[in-house]
Amino acid sequence: MEAQTIEWKEIWKDEYLAWLCGYANAKGGVLVIGKDDKGNVKHVENAEKLLVDLPNKIRDVLGIIVDIDIKYENEKQYLEISVPAYSHGISYKGDFHYRSGSTKQVLKGTALSKFLLERSGQVWDKVKIPSTAINQLDEKSFDLFRTKASKTTRLSIDDLSVDNPTLLEKLNLVSDSSLTRAAILLFHPNPEKIITGAFIRIGSFSNGNDILSHDEICGSLFVQIEDTIQTLISKYLNSNISFEGISRVEKYPYPMRALREAIINAIAHKDYACSNPILIKVYPNSI
Repeated sequence: MEAQTIEWKEIWKDEYLAWLCGYANAKGGVLVIGKDDKGNVKHVENAEKLLVDLPNKIRDVLGIIVDIDIKYENEKQYLEISVPAYSHGISYKGDFHYRSGSTKQVLKGTALSKFLLERSGQVWDKVKIPSTAINQLDEKSFDLFRTKASKTTRLSIDDLSVDNPTLLEKLNLVSDSSLTRAAILLFHPNPEKIITGAFIRIGSFSNGNDILSHDEICGSLFVQIEDTIQTLISKYLNSNISFEGISRVEKYPYPMRALREAIINAIAHKDYACSNPILIKVYPNSI
């Protein structure tokens, strides 16, 4: 059956070069010429000619080398074109195709940028932002980081007591004297000015989809964690109040540790190459 790494076509068409391009940009795969959608073999009359012509055409158009074999089943012949995965991006007529499941996608926008970065040996968060200087970063965010980091064993007191430029170097957030995107996200007072969508939007909804109120939480990622929790507690979550002796006890509908963990996970795992913010929807009985 057709899958991520196999596709069946009854006859060869030059437009199938795009499918080979998609395999080369993904995990590799096999394009079978001479089978219908159910896997039934359809005899390829010009299989021997294609065996000669296709390797040169694929090399000239896509710049890749593939293996092509003639196969036989019930005295019928068909072709298997085996495409390896390539470490650099392959394009067809200016487009970068990508095999996803049993479909072929054309990479565009954020997906294309991320793909090209990865194929060039880079990752999104290590791209340099030379237009931003260290003195533009947020001292409050450095203080938050040092406070939180001092409670772990990953960095020593000596590591944390250095000045901000040295700390950034130790954290590998500087490249060739320029701040990286990761440094902007972690320590800039308003990273959304540089990285679109680097903020959190909170909305309160009725049981339907009517929005009752909303807030936007900006600032460095460290600040966003603290401000998001504080905003949820003060504005969006109703606490049950009781007393133990003369002490007032507030009990929220969700454990604070679980809520903090959920927010940190959302921030840590967000794809910041995407321009959409993190969305938190608060309903009467769920978040």
